[in-house]
Amino acid sequence: MHTTNYRNTLITVSADTRARRASVPNRPGTVAERQYRMIAAAPYALTSDDVIATVEADRKDIAEAERAAFRADYFATGRACLRTSPLVKSYGWGIHHDAEGRVALVARDSADYARLEADPAVAKVPGMRSSRA
Repeated sequence: MHTTNYRNTLITVSADTRARRASVPNRPGTVAERQYRMIAAAPYALTSDDVIATVEADRKDIAEAERAAFRADYFATGRACLRTSPLVKSYGWGIHHDAEGRVALVARDSADYARLEADPAVAKVPGMRSSRA
């Protein structure tokens, strides 16, 4: 089974984002809004796999009873991780994965983001660019 989880890693804001400050996605039902709502409501409670699989299952209207099978099938092949999230590409959020792989949002304009970015013990991976360079 494949995974999108990182450990002790900060996904940094995409280099080509226009967002200078973190902002809350305001279009209900979008991937950005769903991911934001899940992670913001429970910092360091969910893994990247939890967020990605739940958002995809919600978008496809997968019944609760079928979600475990859906998740196993979904991760049977490699999937894009949160580096491709619109939160890092367009909304100015970094995503921190703790030692157990659980995620939290970190505003690019916050002291926490600066601290994590400067910490040599925290791996950094860039958010994917929105356009080809």
